[in-house]
Amino acid sequence: MSPERIEKLIRKDLSALGAYSAHKAPETLGSTTEVPVEEIIKLDANENPYGCSPKSLAALAEARNWHKYPDSLQTSLRDALQQHMGVAADRIVCSNGSGELLDDLYALLLENGDEVINCVPTFDMFRFRTLVNRGKLVNVPRDSSFDIDIGKIKAAITKKTRLIVLANPNNPTGNVTPQKDLLTLAETGVPLLVDEAYYEFWGETILPQVDKYPNLMVLRTFSKWAGLAGLRIGYGIFPPEIARYLMKIKLPYNVSLAATVAVLAALKDVDYLMGNVRKLIAERERLFAELQKISWLKPYPSQANFIFCVVKKGSALKLVQALQRKGILVRYYDQPLLENSFRVSIGKPEQNGKFLQILRGLEAEING
Repeated sequence: MSPERIEKLIRKDLSALGAYSAHKAPETLGSTTEVPVEEIIKLDANENPYGCSPKSLAALAEARNWHKYPDSLQTSLRDALQQHMGVAADRIVCSNGSGELLDDLYALLLENGDEVINCVPTFDMFRFRTLVNRGKLVNVPRDSSFDIDIGKIKAAITKKTRLIVLANPNNPTGNVTPQKDLLTLAETGVPLLVDEAYYEFWGETILPQVDKYPNLMVLRTFSKWAGLAGLRIGYGIFPPEIARYLMKIKLPYNVSLAATVAVLAALKDVDYLMGNVRKLIAERERLFAELQKISWLKPYPSQANFIFCVVKKGSALKLVQALQRKGILVRYYDQPLLENSFRVSIGKPEQNGKFLQILRGLEAEING
């Protein structure tokens, strides 16, 4: 089949769709860095530098049933999460990363042209998967502090609105939406999905309200706080009816046996993992204070495991490229409402120290 024939088979709206921009794998950078691959410091993907629980590693090493399919009903996972959160198991659905669960929810709720209200700037996966699922994106801009505008969101609701989606804390800006504002949105009756991927780094959650609001849904992940990003494991809390439908339409064995083994062990080692979270929070505050001392940067306060910075003088692109040459990877942004900026994940103290050392020496280069 010719390339021209293949192009004619592709949905026209997808052929022009801008892809989601994922992080760079160090081994793909080749000669663009001045340091060996093993010395590259990854601060671009909000990964947990402390890794997963030793109990997860031990459980994975001891597991033997790799030749068997995992439990499609996710029974042990849902029971363990019920104990962990105090939420009924029939509300919980697990997935191969929370992004897959977002995709399944879109597939469940959206007919062609149905609307999703998205508060930009935010996690770009919301945009990307809405459009892939033939939804219509209704972008409601945040203000200059990246706070949501309740009045504008409510004004954007139409008969075609099927979902309001919010990241809290927000990614990439790190700020939070107060619970009173979330409840105001829940009271509209429109399905409201709150993505709490960084909840553990903030400590406040809308979860206790799910019994009161049957339109309220929450996403969580083990990628950040539990250091299991490579095993791809997320979960959501939904009204029982929605959960049943999601269990019906998901891929049968979407959570691998390895992910199941690692999560069950992690949930027996929460104190250890939250100790690492506390270390990252302390480093976040230290790093923010140091970034504030750099006159040509504007860092924004964060309740997540990263800090968003606007480059006030010079080029953020040149800065990110210069950092990469020195073996420091951060996430570059240059899109509406996120112009000339970058996001840096919180690393270990020595990693953050190296980042600051190199960053402070780059002012002349980025203004060249």
